[in-house]
Amino acid sequence: MLEQSFCHFPGIGAKTEQGLWAAGIRHWREVAGHPGLPPRRADLLTQHAGESLARLAERDVPYFAERLPANQHWRLFPHFRDRIAYLDIETTGLGNPGDHITTIALYDGQSIRHYVHGDNLPAFKQDILAYDLLVSFNGKCFDIPFIESSFGMRIPTPHIDLRYVFASLGYRGGLKQIERTLGFDRGDLAEVDGYFAVILWHDYMRKQNRAALETLLAYNMLDTVNLEALMVQAYNLKVAQTPFAESLQLPTPVAPPIPFAADGPTVARLRRQYVGGW
Repeated sequence: MLEQSFCHFPGIGAKTEQGLWAAGIRHWREVAGHPGLPPRRADLLTQHAGESLARLAERDVPYFAERLPANQHWRLFPHFRDRIAYLDIETTGLGNPGDHITTIALYDGQSIRHYVHGDNLPAFKQDILAYDLLVSFNGKCFDIPFIESSFGMRIPTPHIDLRYVFASLGYRGGLKQIERTLGFDRGDLAEVDGYFAVILWHDYMRKQNRAALETLLAYNMLDTVNLEALMVQAYNLKVAQTPFAESLQLPTPVAPPIPFAADGPTVARLRRQYVGGW
């Protein structure tokens, strides 16, 4: 979709972009010499199309992220898919004094990394900077500010927040609600949520219950891995609203195996103890 985009050109808004598509100009390479363009406009569009082709060849994500409207950053997805980090954090709370990150899961479409407070969490600070694009759900408001505050760092990486992409498609609610609407099955983790993730962490810390930690990591990783499939679905729904619905649809990705699993007895015990059987 990026190569069909013109809304990052100076002076080109959504209406003008749609006009270019309607005129048969549907790729940067189709600008030069197009008979439907006045010479002066053709020259300007040709210049920017050439710049865009060069920047794409250089895989210059910031160039496009800075020029595309924020609500169009989803268009970056296929072209930089191999440089994406899908990101989700778990915490002890919502950012009140004393709250901290408990675990982080990071998925790049091939492998899943996990980070645990009191263990390898500091390694995340360097690892996250290796990626050119981030995908999260509500990460712009929660995950990234929490990370930046916790690590004393700034993460300048361009960021697609699926909360806003799905909202623009008419989907409301949190990650789990949207997953249910789209038919995702969470299996043994179906009834675990962010509140229960805090309970799992405290059980691990109080009792050194490794099963609680592994259940938390399974939950955190599932959130992260599902972001790729959600990104593909959001992208396809967005493309369906353009003239490129037939040619640019992406297949559903195959989810990788998650190296941790929910521990049924631990979940059942904590549900009885803290949420009245839920």
